[in-house]
Amino acid sequence: MKPTVFTGRFVATLLVAMTLVVTFVHANQSTNPPKWWTSETYKRELGLTVEQSRKLEDIFQAAAPTLRTQRKTLEDAEAQFEKLVNQADEKVVIEQINRVVSAKADLNRSHSLMWYRMRRVLTPEQWTKLGTLTEREKQKAAEKPK
Repeated sequence: MKPTVFTGRFVATLLVAMTLVVTFVHANQSTNPPKWWTSETYKRELGLTVEQSRKLEDIFQAAAPTLRTQRKTLEDAEAQFEKLVNQADEKVVIEQINRVVSAKADLNRSHSLMWYRMRRVLTPEQWTKLGTLTEREKQKAAEKPK
């Protein structure tokens, strides 16, 4: 199948979404990441309407239980891997690696789908501004002394 402009834009949008996911997930490792759509700064700078904020919250609330469950599954799989890593039986370790990789893929897939749905609520201009705001917040966080 020949790539199209639409396909390229879709892939670019998903890449931006994944960047935002990683930024927000790493910014707050809890199961309740920051809700940027409730921030007065984000609402003002993006020009979010009340309806957009409500839709974004609905999307998040629908995704949250699955994300929490998948994050717990991943954490458990990684903890089990840590226990097995020094084990001599390579087959058991490989099986656990497969569980970790699968759990990460499931979590990433769910995050991507949530972000895809959120992206559809925003205008192209708002999406671009969200990327700019996210990058600005990322830079601020990097500049803070640890």
